Amino acid sequence: MSLVDELKSAVTPRAALLVVGVFALQLLFITSYVGALHHPKPRDVPFGVVAPQRVSTQLVAELDGLPGSPLAPRAVADAATARNQILNRDIDGALVVDPAGRTDTLLVASGGGTVLSSTLQAMLTRVEASQDRAVRTVDVAPASPEDFDGLSAFYLVVGWCVGGYICAAILAISAGSRPANRERAIIRLGVLAVYSVLGGLGGAIIVGPILGALPGSVAALWGLGTLVVFAVGAATLALQSVFGIVGIGLAILLIVVAGNPSAGGAFPLPMLPPFWNAIGPALPPGAGTWAARSIAYFKGNDMTASMLVLSAWAVVGVVVTLVMSSLKRKPEAEPIAAEVGPASGTPTP
Repeated sequence: MSLVDELKSAVTPRAALLVVGVFALQLLFITSYVGALHHPKPRDVPFGVVAPQRVSTQLVAELDGLPGSPLAPRAVADAATARNQILNRDIDGALVVDPAGRTDTLLVASGGGTVLSSTLQAMLTRVEASQDRAVRTVDVAPASPEDFDGLSAFYLVVGWCVGGYICAAILAISAGSRPANRERAIIRLGVLAVYSVLGGLGGAIIVGPILGALPGSVAALWGLGTLVVFAVGAATLALQSVFGIVGIGLAILLIVVAGNPSAGGAFPLPMLPPFWNAIGPALPPGAGTWAARSIAYFKGNDMTASMLVLSAWAVVGVVVTLVMSSLKRKPEAEPIAAEVGPASGTPTP
């Protein structure tokens, strides 16, 4: 065979297209991660101000006018209300002004991200110093000492997501590239559901009782993990049912390339660029990370939107998988692997 013939035999047009796709995925991976994480800075961080009305109006205007708009300040009635709003995840911090003294109190919640709480502390220290005032910091929802930089929730969710799409990819290609019929699709979804329950439980036990990395209810984390794994897995099965093996690459694009850097893990959402800040809550890694931190540090508050996002991914994934499998060939026209001989017309031994 000539070199050209060998090349055509070694690299088929389909393989060449897949290699081009992988190359594009590689460049998108670099662009997404570096673009999201290379220069974090706060933007429009929800922030409360507790002070007498005259002082509050002036201080809110001053904080709102800081260069780069790092804060989105609002007046809050009192310190107790500010604490409750932080625990409800309505705001990320608050400054409580002491009108009788020269030391004010900054309320933060490092459980929502230690980088953000540290950034708020440094920023408000500078602002207060410019007014010849001091600030002391009170952490109302502190991160666990075993949860360095508040990253454990993010890594837990990343692990659940990886398990979901790899499990689904294996199930999707378990009989080669042949499309699933409806019965096979139901079986695969059932296996994925069982895997999700076990994967969710395993992750919750590891980060809780075994490593002590995250506080909070193990049962709640188990339920969240089950939903995350199943949502990602169902979405992967759906994409594979529509696009074939390319769908697995699309799942990686959505979950790994777009989802992980926008999840608010290394840097909380208010510190990400606008594009990643916008897409993060709508993707499983971001929704899962927010919910895991809510369970661990915020008494399960403000999880509704995240749970609806994950549920939507799961439901749409199941529906698309079942609809597409119903449109494929009938089971009797689709022999199982054991019925196919090693060569055409040759019976299986």
